[in-house]
Amino acid sequence: MIFCVDDDSTIREIEVYALIQTGFEAVGFADGKSMLEALKTQTPDLIILDIMMSGMDGMEVLRVIRNNPKTSRIPVIMATAKGTEMDKITGLDSGADDYLCKPFGVMEMISRVKAVLRRCQREDKSDILTYGEIRLCQSEHTVTVDGERVNLTNKEFMLLMTFMSEPGIVFSRDKLLSLIWGVDYLGESRTVDMHIKTLRQKLGAAGKYIETVIGVGYRLEAKK
Repeated sequence: MIFCVDDDSTIREIEVYALIQTGFEAVGFADGKSMLEALKTQTPDLIILDIMMSGMDGMEVLRVIRNNPKTSRIPVIMATAKGTEMDKITGLDSGADDYLCKPFGVMEMISRVKAVLRRCQREDKSDILTYGEIRLCQSEHTVTVDGERVNLTNKEFMLLMTFMSEPGIVFSRDKLLSLIWGVDYLGESRTVDMHIKTLRQKLGAAGKYIETVIGVGYRLEAKK
């Protein structure tokens, strides 16, 4: 089931119709509040969420979704008329899994939905990952260092989870962009560098475990 949230009835109906014709189950909502109410009784596989809505805007709805343990792992694609790289980064860092810039084509929407579902439905190897003093819980979306909670953005969390899942493996910047920002993300590799920098800072002394492999990318140092 896919939830489509947009206060423009024409766009909403097109989204729902296209998804159903492609084989998905889909239902539309005219505002964020009605969708959040529906989440109390049903958990969708994915949400397409418009940002610019009257009343409760998409970013506020996204924060509610991500702050609720029962809904925090639902994939969300943001739909926005804003097209600058910083707007996209802001949405992704707030917890969105991908974005659609209006006006978008039906085939692009379907393609992004399928890509996000593939990315987010990969079977987790383990719910709890540990490395040194770092503990990461995937289901709770939490990270602690020496028992102290570390507040990470969604992308920082995904970066750390990627490294902790395969210690010693080097990930190029392009590979990280593909895995975490999406295969067709159009941002620059400096986006990865910026997120690695803030992730290291937030981990404190444990940030030393994330190594820079000059000319290649980044890795979590191999366990000795």
